Amino acid sequence: MVGLKPSDVPPPLVVKVLSAGTAGCIADLVTFPLDTAKVRLQIQGEKAVTGAATGIRYRGVFGTISTMVRTEGPRSLYNGLVAGLQRQMAFASIRIGLYDSVKSFYTRGKDNPNVGLRILAGCTTGAMAVSVAQPTDVVKVRFQAQMNLQGVGRRYNGTMQAYRQIFQLEGLRGLWKGTLPNITRNALVNCTELVSYDLIKEAILKHKLLSDNLPCHFVSAFGAGFITTVIASPVDVVKTRYMNSPPGQYKGSINCAWTMMTKEGPTAFYKGFIPSFLRLGSWNVVMFVSFEQLKRAMMMSRDRFEATT
Repeated sequence: MVGLKPSDVPPPLVVKVLSAGTAGCIADLVTFPLDTAKVRLQIQGEKAVTGAATGIRYRGVFGTISTMVRTEGPRSLYNGLVAGLQRQMAFASIRIGLYDSVKSFYTRGKDNPNVGLRILAGCTTGAMAVSVAQPTDVVKVRFQAQMNLQGVGRRYNGTMQAYRQIFQLEGLRGLWKGTLPNITRNALVNCTELVSYDLIKEAILKHKLLSDNLPCHFVSAFGAGFITTVIASPVDVVKTRYMNSPPGQYKGSINCAWTMMTKEGPTAFYKGFIPSFLRLGSWNVVMFVSFEQLKRAMMMSRDRFEATT
């Protein structure tokens, strides 16, 4: 079970789902500026972006954050936060909260499942989460890409207005734009993140390098974040570019990837790698630690409530 010692009474599904969604929101609140910097670096080089603000160039994660604060104000680092929190409540609650249950389903309740079944469980919950939460991701990315500069037109003025405008101008397909690369990315992210966290933690405990406490969770989560960033970064860049693109710029996600390769070269697929790693590593640490503590707190509250009834 991800992040917790096995117990005689495992947390019920509703506790896992609520804990995962809440932990995802806490992690987003802490790491959102890094995610925004990652998006800005990933879309840098697109004609639509450079044409809107030709004098602005982003260099590195902290340079990007500094440039955004200087040119757009500190609030720009949290563009799209509302949609981001909506996304985590729909997304993290499914992909992380259901992981143990889906893993148990595939293994038919057996302990110590093999790596293949863990990967299958991670891919399954990752794909399920994207199918539900994709509209929130589209709005989040577009807000993060939107510049708050004088003389630069704003695409959207509010979260609900963004949902309505996308639906009116692009239809349901607009709200689910980039679903294929996002499913690919999040299937990779989810199975890599959760499976590597499981395996790293098990190895640490097996070799008695650390006990099952905060340092162990920190190392496991940080290692999982690095591995996940290396594997998922190319798909993440394509997903961001495609979801942020205006109608007609790309024929599809494959065309978007091909355009990047031919015009910018293979290094374009690792644009924003450092902020991606910093964000995913720190996000993993905050999320997994929060996830554990929230599940334990909810279980203790439930036990106390049952004891008084």
